[in-house]
Amino acid sequence: MSKTITYDPNWQETYKLQVLTAAEAVKKIRPGQRVFIGTGTGEPLELVSALTKRATELPDTEIVHLLTFGDAPYAHKELAQYFRVNSFFIAENVRDIIQEGLGDYTPIHLSDIPRLFDSGQLPLDVALIHVTPPDAHGMCSLGVSVDIVKSATENASLVIAQVNPNMPRTLGNCSIHANDIDVLVPSQAAILEVPPAEITETTRQIAEYIAALVEDGSTIEFGIGRIPQAMLGLFKGKKDLGVHTEMVTDSIIELIDSGAINGARKTTDHGKIVASFAIGTRRIYDYIDNNPLFSFQPTEYVNDPSVIRQQNKMVAVNTALEIDLTGQVCADSIGSKFFSGVGGQVDFNRGAAKSRGGKAIIALPSTAKGGTISRIVTHLSEGAGVVTTRAGVHYVVTEYGVAYLHGKSIQERALALISIAHPKFRADLLRDAINAKYLSAEMADLEGKILVGPKELRTTYLLNDGTQMNFRPIHPTDEPRMRDLFYKLSAATIYYRFMSHSKRVSRQEIQDFVYIDHRNDVTIVGTLPEAHGEEIIAVGSYYLDPKTNLAEVAFVVSDQWQDHGIGTFLLKHLMRVARRNGIRGFTAEVLTENKAMQAVINKSNYKIQSKLNGNVYSYEMDFE
Repeated sequence: MSKTITYDPNWQETYKLQVLTAAEAVKKIRPGQRVFIGTGTGEPLELVSALTKRATELPDTEIVHLLTFGDAPYAHKELAQYFRVNSFFIAENVRDIIQEGLGDYTPIHLSDIPRLFDSGQLPLDVALIHVTPPDAHGMCSLGVSVDIVKSATENASLVIAQVNPNMPRTLGNCSIHANDIDVLVPSQAAILEVPPAEITETTRQIAEYIAALVEDGSTIEFGIGRIPQAMLGLFKGKKDLGVHTEMVTDSIIELIDSGAINGARKTTDHGKIVASFAIGTRRIYDYIDNNPLFSFQPTEYVNDPSVIRQQNKMVAVNTALEIDLTGQVCADSIGSKFFSGVGGQVDFNRGAAKSRGGKAIIALPSTAKGGTISRIVTHLSEGAGVVTTRAGVHYVVTEYGVAYLHGKSIQERALALISIAHPKFRADLLRDAINAKYLSAEMADLEGKILVGPKELRTTYLLNDGTQMNFRPIHPTDEPRMRDLFYKLSAATIYYRFMSHSKRVSRQEIQDFVYIDHRNDVTIVGTLPEAHGEEIIAVGSYYLDPKTNLAEVAFVVSDQWQDHGIGTFLLKHLMRVARRNGIRGFTAEVLTENKAMQAVINKSNYKIQSKLNGNVYSYEMDFE
């Protein structure tokens, strides 16, 4: 795809007094100064190379930057006596020198960095940036990296720009006039490209769970990493999605072209894709070039929680390295070794959590180091830092499911997180949680019973009034929801389902529903989304008798949702599950007064036999 010329081809003549070579430009930098280097794939590599060649002439120089993807020759050990690296986010190119104590890391929320520059708390002497050539009005675009670069450019005493026609001209609040740049260095270098990360089966499974949480009309943010990018491939069937995010990649193109992303329901920046930087290949760079669909904005706007929260159904997806059973999230270090950075996780987590209908999601694989250690732990590793506090975490997702923690007690959190940990670590986590007094000693009886049903049991059902219900396997954290359902049932419904007039339900009875093996015993719940997570309004179960290969089936629907076809749908879904598991048929015990249950069974389209014993009909449904 050829790039449309959007700049003044004679710009070097127009601004000839400002034009120098890279070597000439960096001679203006003096020892002891603080030098900012442009971020992401917009790193000005020719200026960085020229700066590094002057290392011996520039003792006590501090290099300040965010995430960069290019070479960092200034971060080599032998140059540590001249250059001191101070990074707001630790990329692979500077990780070694920082972990060895020869460089530094400043933990800070991304939204706060521009204020550091503006206030003079971290004054910048020099900014090395990368821009497009000026257009006919003299405006240069910051291209693929606007983020904190715009603020750095506005606050640095000396601005040196690598001026490159290969840089896409992005639109939005992302331009600087050539006269506000002190030195213009012509360049023809290719813009750094970062190919899409490989999507593993674990990554794909996590992405599927996240995609299920995203409703039509949501505005989404996706952070750096495999998981946020993998989920984009699962959004093609969704409608009217908006985007307000730090980063865009190649993955977004297919969603735009499919019509899934149109920003039609965005509360602010209606119809626009708001971002602050792009990381990818030439494909995304050409796509965003002079494209009015995209609005590239600086970090102080994109990451401002008060801006983020204005979006209805704002969904923020960020990743973590480790999370403890109380919900503390570590995202920037492995133990005491600094690994990445705080970034925008807290900015977007807070904004999404305050959004009407919003969801703040933390995603992570359940294990690390080839499956040898659990990322869900009783206590964070020694030295690990907390990025998102236990009070601020909402959804946590692994390849084993979703845990909703906000507003939950420590016991509820521990159980929820144990249930989405890798199965081989669940028993140890349960014992450790009991020892830590997060769980009561009686919970020891649950060892080996904290299981999560397979995703294949999930389905949806659209009611006649347009309400969409979700059906899924019952989860260990459903104990309070099941209790809530029981106490909402009328006396008649309780009598029909349980054949008793009980006015209370014991914890053991609830646990008998919740802690099952999902093979011989299957329980499916029908749920509706609520602000606090979801509400259970229907439950269906079957219990296999291995001697006969017949399973006893029973279900109940909340009174206010009866007569909507939910019972019929639930029975058919349980039948499909049972047939896949090789079960021969169902049996059921139904009171003679329970006409609704009898009608559901009689509509099942299977061979049915029944006999009356007193006031109870005994049914047998043969799948074969």
